[in-house]
Amino acid sequence: QIQFIESGGGTVHAGDHLRLSCAIVGVNLDYYNIGWFCQVPGKEYEGVACISGADSSTYYSDSVNGRFTAARDNAKNTNTVYLQMSSLKPEDTCRYYCAITRGRMDSHTQCAHYLFDFWGQGTQVTVSS
Repeated sequence: QIQFIESGGGTVHAGDHLRLSCAIVGVNLDYYNIGWFCQVPGKEYEGVACISGADSSTYYSDSVNGRFTAARDNAKNTNTVYLQMSSLKPEDTCRYYCAITRGRMDSHTQCAHYLFDFWGQGTQVTVSS
């Protein structure tokens, strides 16, 4: 059974930074693509960042490129992924989810929520102006 343990969300001011963590139990992440997605009520999931399992290529949405960094803890036997969020803006306010899926990922177009099979419970990030 795959389990997700997400943490790191909170309420911050514009310009601050946060680091979201997602520990994933029950899989070998070497065989999965990893995604971070964001959803506000009433809207579809937005792909924020994705990491290819095959070659660790990382894809970012235009809105976060240069401010957010997605990474995987490469320590042996550690299945934790991170989303380092810097220079936060009020428009970054969202519930952030980590997700995984198998398969090919070689472009940003595959950083799409409908391609991901397993999801965490999400963590809320609120940025005040």
